Amino acid sequence: MTDFLNKFHNNPTAPGINYEKLNACKDRKLCSVRIDNTYRGIVVRQPETGVYLLLWVDHHDEAYAWARNKKCEVNPITGGIQVYEMQIMQKAVPASYDVMLFSKASDGDLLELGVPEDMISFVRSIGTVQEFYDRKSFFPADAFENLSWLAEGIPVDEVKDLFRHDDEAGKVSHSLADALENPETLKSFVVVEGEDELRRIMAEPLEKWRVFLHPAQRRIVNRTYTGSARVLGGAGTGKTVVAMHRAKHLATGLKDNERILFTTFTTNLASDIKDNLRKICAPDELRKIDVINLDAWVSQFLREQGYSAEIIYGERLSKLWEDAIAVSDADTRFSAGFYQEEYTRIAAAQEAFSLEKYLKASRTGRGTRLDRNSRIQVWKVFEAYQNQMKEQNVRDINTAMYECRLLLETSCKENWYRHVIVDECQDLSVNGLRLLRAMAGDEHNDDLFIVGDAHQRIYKNRAALSQCGINVRGRSSILRINYRTTEEIRRTAFAFLNGITFDDLDDDYDDGEKCQSLTHGEKPQILSFANASEEFAGVLQKIRALIAGGVSDKNICVVARRRMLVKDYIAKFTANGLRCYEISGSRADDREQDGIRAATMHRVKGLEFQYVFVVAANKGVLPLALAVDHADAVSRQENMTAEKCLLYVALTRAQKGAFISWYGQKSEFL
Repeated sequence: MTDFLNKFHNNPTAPGINYEKLNACKDRKLCSVRIDNTYRGIVVRQPETGVYLLLWVDHHDEAYAWARNKKCEVNPITGGIQVYEMQIMQKAVPASYDVMLFSKASDGDLLELGVPEDMISFVRSIGTVQEFYDRKSFFPADAFENLSWLAEGIPVDEVKDLFRHDDEAGKVSHSLADALENPETLKSFVVVEGEDELRRIMAEPLEKWRVFLHPAQRRIVNRTYTGSARVLGGAGTGKTVVAMHRAKHLATGLKDNERILFTTFTTNLASDIKDNLRKICAPDELRKIDVINLDAWVSQFLREQGYSAEIIYGERLSKLWEDAIAVSDADTRFSAGFYQEEYTRIAAAQEAFSLEKYLKASRTGRGTRLDRNSRIQVWKVFEAYQNQMKEQNVRDINTAMYECRLLLETSCKENWYRHVIVDECQDLSVNGLRLLRAMAGDEHNDDLFIVGDAHQRIYKNRAALSQCGINVRGRSSILRINYRTTEEIRRTAFAFLNGITFDDLDDDYDDGEKCQSLTHGEKPQILSFANASEEFAGVLQKIRALIAGGVSDKNICVVARRRMLVKDYIAKFTANGLRCYEISGSRADDREQDGIRAATMHRVKGLEFQYVFVVAANKGVLPLALAVDHADAVSRQENMTAEKCLLYVALTRAQKGAFISWYGQKSEFL
């Protein structure tokens, strides 16, 4: 295949290409070429423009059958190259329903949405959504994508706006050469510029060398904003891809001493972003972009400023709170968790670092009421905690971010970064967002570009952008197309969030409803077992079947709520002769390594796999009893929401298939 493509690229008219006319084919531009003794290729030729497109490769008879009724044309409205079925136009099914599926769209609307004129009557004959999806193979890819939104009930004007092109100015020609520069064409076709690129394409999987931007995404990436901008989108809508291309776009306009910060909440995601930026950025662009998760940036900055305090997390931080409670003779009504959450959510978020300020701080959203005397008692613990931090020369991350921001505001006369790009913004705290605002300096064009989705908030940080000095009014966009999962997986995952309200990262709501996937498949399966041994055996059987069917083990991920369960599954897979690769906080997903992936729900954030198994979805495990066992009713509900978001995140990592298994007593979520 590589030899043929090299020959085809160097001289598509060479005699050795062995063109043959397809006499039975309805489109006279199509012909076949000899790949080798087994395979034929279908090519469309336009000699007057020097364009030769390779459309299809298959066994001889299958290739000819594919081409027989195909048509390849430049759409006169969108300017994109379309390949579609001709035979169905000649025998469109008569209308048999009282109301046809696309009856609300005029012929002009359908043409604007990329439907070829000779397909209009065929589109009019479709009565149901299922009928439409069953006929997907007949349509040009772009027209099917656009019509799928109408099929799901989105008004035609909204759909036309979603797929509006920046270059709509009557420039459409019938030239395939011109059409190959059209964004719609580049969804499906690749123009190979040289042998080096061809070798790279043939040597690596598609996702390694090509990250496509939908026209709606490209408008967001290339726009100049008069301040900060926000982009919302559900799981799989390409938010991170948009953010990466935004970084590349902005890097081209920087002066020599200007830089971009690309930051996010987790270390793993920052590592992934850095790797992917290398694939789309030139070296001089990449040198201008700092990619680092925010906690690591804070730690690094404070060290550079001469601060020796260590930022602590987890058990060490919990121990610090227990010590503070012990030395302050605190009110025993409240747990260490209550004090820690009160400090983070109220004192640190409102910078109420004195008794006087804490007494005046708003506690809206906290379930446990505190009168003045109770606040004074709580403050004694806070004061002891602050003293413990100083004595042990440690900081929690929110205190460190506050001190970091003070340093920036007092010591930096100019912007620390010209542009700041934030991915997974929903996971950042108030202190984190205020720090980012300080890094970007006073409001200016394209200062902050913020991407996120409250439906994926799994760390319970909640901050309104406007309350952190970030104004995005009039500069907000929503990504609506899910490129990762099937619609069946998306709907199942989203159903776990029913009844919960989500913010738009600011002061309004995001219902997440105007998002859909363009691919379809099997609904996620829920598997029940009597005990853990039977569950493992059932999961093992399905995974072996997938591998036997040609799925690479690295494209399968087993996800559990607790790391102990992940370790247990790894041990069992290994004992049964299957290699495993654990994705942990200190170990990102190295795609060069083989093995079934295994990870906690928190660790799969930002990743994707063909198949996902959510295991041990048992009562007490999902939701995790320790996470939701809280005397404060409001905090308990917030924790319950975070647990549901974890399940949503885990399921939406799957591209083709998802499974949820449980044993004993099933999760109340199921």
